[in-house]
Amino acid sequence: MIDNQPLLELENVGVCYRRKRGVFGEAFWALKDVSFKLYHGETLGVIGRNGVGKSTLLRLMAGIIKPNRGQFTNHGYHVSLLSMQLGFTGYLTGRENILLSGMLMGLRRHEIYEKMDAIIEFSELGEFIERPIATYSSGMVARLGFSIALQAEPDILLIDEILGVGDEEFSQKSMKAMRERIKSNKTIVFVSHNAVLVQQLCDRVVWIEEGVTRAEGDTTAVLNDYHHFLHVG
Repeated sequence: MIDNQPLLELENVGVCYRRKRGVFGEAFWALKDVSFKLYHGETLGVIGRNGVGKSTLLRLMAGIIKPNRGQFTNHGYHVSLLSMQLGFTGYLTGRENILLSGMLMGLRRHEIYEKMDAIIEFSELGEFIERPIATYSSGMVARLGFSIALQAEPDILLIDEILGVGDEEFSQKSMKAMRERIKSNKTIVFVSHNAVLVQQLCDRVVWIEEGVTRAEGDTTAVLNDYHHFLHVG
């Protein structure tokens, strides 16, 4: 069930980076004007072409960066970002990174140890769990990150193109776990280029184009507008 009280609110949010060009550099607005609300119990899809600001948006929602203009409000909820760019430490083993990542997600040390076996089992990494992350493939890193986030159970889980990573069997298992999470009334933000997954998983969709909220609302309607834009615009 979707609650009417928002967990996160974005009002005319903009995020600016400085590119290294010349002596003083150049301002680049990754997000220019983004507005929407995230409600308890919903799965919100975020779509848009590469480079339009989707990853920056997730980093903002996770509290990693702050807006340069506009207002971002988190009404006291714990947010975790699951991404291919997870902040794992390369020279630490998978097991050690589980402990570090779990603590960064807000788990206590004893809670991580209690969940350790379940995380390792779900990741299917076997003996690789005792090896440095630097020796992992990108798919193995993604599998470990997904497994940790699944056990951490934050109030809000942000997912950046993760379900299509790895072999078909693990992708199917991840999809099943996500569906179970959605059915249990969890709050999820899902960034993906896969329209089929977005259609299947998301209650609403936000379309970001050139750093601006182009459309927001019913999943089917927004996806139709987006596809029309891609093929006609």
